[in-house]
Amino acid sequence: MAETKLSEKLQKIAKELEGLTVVEMAELSKYLEDKFGVMPIATSAAPAQTASATASADKEEKTSFTVMLASSGENKLGVIKAVREILPNLGLMEAKKLVESAPKELLKDVKKDIAEEAKKKVETAGGKVELK
Repeated sequence: MAETKLSEKLQKIAKELEGLTVVEMAELSKYLEDKFGVMPIATSAAPAQTASATASADKEEKTSFTVMLASSGENKLGVIKAVREILPNLGLMEAKKLVESAPKELLKDVKKDIAEEAKKKVETAGGKVELK
């Protein structure tokens, strides 16, 4: 791709733009829209950067998780035992029904470490778990 020649003034502005963060670029874009009615043209790189920035922001903001039992896998009995460890208030029959009716919610709005521990127990027993 051929490099475009810019005046010294535009080169200074371009250098400044290159140093902006994604958030600063978004603020500038909004300002230009409001001030001049200019709408940015999406390039192939811009949506990828925005999507990755949004995804990383979502990961950072996530403080509570829902643990979903996706399936019992091959070792249903082991998964029932793991579910009873996670939910000690369940009786054997209730835990069996829960495991047999997968996908089912095991825990809701729990911290990441508790969700990870529950996931590890069920997966060690042979089941499949999703964290949402």
